[in-house]
Amino acid sequence: MIEFASGVSARLNIRLQQVEAVLSLLAESATIPFIARYRKDKTGGLDEVQIQQIQDEAKAIKEFSERKIFIEKTITEQGKMTEALQIKIDNAKSILELEDIYLPYKTKRKTKAQTAKENGLEPLSLLLLAQNEIDLKAEAEKFINEYIKDTDAALQGARDIIAEMVNEDADVRAKLRKLFEDTATIQSKVLEDKKEEAAKYKDYFDFSEPIYKIPSHRILAVLRGFLEGFLRISISPVEEEALYFIEEKYITASLNSSVEQVKKALKDAYRRLLQPSLESEFRTALKAKGDEEAINVFAENLRQLLLSATLGSKRVLAIDPGYRTGCKVVCLDEKGDLLHNDLIYIHEGNKTYEAGYKLKDLVAKYAIEVFAIGDGTAGRETEQLVKGLQLNLPVFLVNEDGASIYSASEIAREEFGNYDVTVRGAVSIGRRLMDPLAELVKIDPKSIGVGQYQHDVNQFRLKEKLDATVISCVNTVGVNLNTASKHLLSYVSGIGSTLAENIVKHRNQIGKFNDRSQLLKVPRLGGKAYEQCAGFLRVKGGNNPLDESAVHPEAYQLIEQIAADLKVDVKSLIGNETLLKTVDAKKYVKEEIGLLTIQDIVKELNKPGLDPRSELEQFEYAAIYKIEDVHIGMVVPGVVTNITRFGAFVDIGVKQDGLVHVSEIAHQYITDPNEVLKLNDKVMVKVLEVDIARKRIALSIKQTQEAPQKKSSYTPNKLQENFKKKTDDYNNLNVNDALAALKKKFGK
Repeated sequence: MIEFASGVSARLNIRLQQVEAVLSLLAESATIPFIARYRKDKTGGLDEVQIQQIQDEAKAIKEFSERKIFIEKTITEQGKMTEALQIKIDNAKSILELEDIYLPYKTKRKTKAQTAKENGLEPLSLLLLAQNEIDLKAEAEKFINEYIKDTDAALQGARDIIAEMVNEDADVRAKLRKLFEDTATIQSKVLEDKKEEAAKYKDYFDFSEPIYKIPSHRILAVLRGFLEGFLRISISPVEEEALYFIEEKYITASLNSSVEQVKKALKDAYRRLLQPSLESEFRTALKAKGDEEAINVFAENLRQLLLSATLGSKRVLAIDPGYRTGCKVVCLDEKGDLLHNDLIYIHEGNKTYEAGYKLKDLVAKYAIEVFAIGDGTAGRETEQLVKGLQLNLPVFLVNEDGASIYSASEIAREEFGNYDVTVRGAVSIGRRLMDPLAELVKIDPKSIGVGQYQHDVNQFRLKEKLDATVISCVNTVGVNLNTASKHLLSYVSGIGSTLAENIVKHRNQIGKFNDRSQLLKVPRLGGKAYEQCAGFLRVKGGNNPLDESAVHPEAYQLIEQIAADLKVDVKSLIGNETLLKTVDAKKYVKEEIGLLTIQDIVKELNKPGLDPRSELEQFEYAAIYKIEDVHIGMVVPGVVTNITRFGAFVDIGVKQDGLVHVSEIAHQYITDPNEVLKLNDKVMVKVLEVDIARKRIALSIKQTQEAPQKKSSYTPNKLQENFKKKTDDYNNLNVNDALAALKKKFGK
């Protein structure tokens, strides 16, 4: 798609050279994480978001170009292409403009206008359009034949022809489209016989909002009510304004009998053809807007969840709580391997003592370091009992959304074929405490519980975005080549499911990988795949200490040269901040390795293989366990579990998340809760409202004593450091690059 580079560059305001580099690398099957991490010198340091934008924009321009070629070819084959029409097509800037131009030439099912033309009424329609004063009845009588029974039928047919002509007028459609964009409202009303069934859509029983300002969550809610048959919706501007635009072009004379007929035709054109067509178009556009917004929110939440704080390698006793069926218990070693499974009854009075004794025994026998308890049914009660044993071990409640999905999956059957779903679920709870990313990649992201309207949005686009998010997260963190499951490996740049399986099989055969170069011995893993994946795979305690870092093997020779120049070996260079500060990056610039890459390498050598995720912190809920314990005015701790554009959901430990509306998040006005909150943030919330019947809790953060303000990591000193870094970055660019970077950052 390199031929579309100039168009992409203009639309995104990214230098042509950078766009061409990205499109060339993508054409060579390079992945986005690889390009962003290891080809910065070629792209000028573009990040994953910018690279994705370039890919998406090139795809859109390609689709536009292909559609344009098809339309030109079709009209030409019909023998109807003219110079003026070709100019119109060449000047079209969007698919919608192209489709408006193409509309009169499109093959369509038989219309009223076509029937009227076949019945010989086109001359009458042209006579009316001339808008001269005529004897209407006398002229219409001339067209009566075996198909046209009277003058009314003749005039109706003529008006049908005019209406279709107006409907297919690209200029009229463009003007009305702009009117819709600027002034149309979406309106919804409940169907009278569905009021009881539609109770959950009560807010939309008599609803109206301009389409230019309606937020995505309301779009999707209204459309869901419409598709479920509870609501009737319409999208339109004020009809008089729409008719004004049409009449402005088509009414050319003072009022007379012909003009009256044309006005009737114009009104019919708008009501029967233009308004329904544009309503459908805008409903589709609003749906797409709502989808994209919801998908982006879902993807951002998923990213935060996958990059959640980790416990690390600890021996874990995980419990999947239950009342009647008991609590499934599993003991896991430091690698997450299953050591033992059991069943205890914590919530039956006569068996509680026995359960406590068994837990103490398992802790001692398997050297347990941490408890992980599922936060679903009986989770809080189980937590209290375990803490009451006074074992002096950390106890964590773990979000178990999706654990049951994993338990019944093919992946779980493959991993634990000899165990039932309850054991698999408990293992998943324990493992997601140790390493959320490694465990959650086994579950369909839609089942993790961090999205809104996920079943309403475009499923292909949702999967595409969520898969890209998982890939980005996995490659951001890096993967241990000797312990990663094939499911985790499959998300590594350049690998995929087949190579992941081959890597695991080869690992089982050789025992473990001692260096990255052994990957080249994996069946079907060739040089290109090795180039893409090697930097993201870590070999702990192998032959080459660089294999534990994010440094790509293609740079090993350079690092050896730097170490030799500093008169130390590579191992002594790694993590030696004093030595690394003396490295003059410009000295080592070569054609194949540029300044940005060398700066990245030095940064990585300072903290090799550093996990970008934070460490896990313990959290304590208030002594409330069910919604009936919650009262207005309470101030309690909570954990952010989901973020939407209209607010954030917070778990306060009562099995029902409360909603903090966007207006109750911070003291200053915000439009996006992600500006202030992140998933798993620990917050203090005040209870504003409790609706036990509907299981709803309204919360506020800003009304607590420590209301969070918009997050900023910049102190005055950090601002100075940041400015100096930016200045240094610009100094390292040539003059043209510096000007382009400054223009992009600060505008003209």
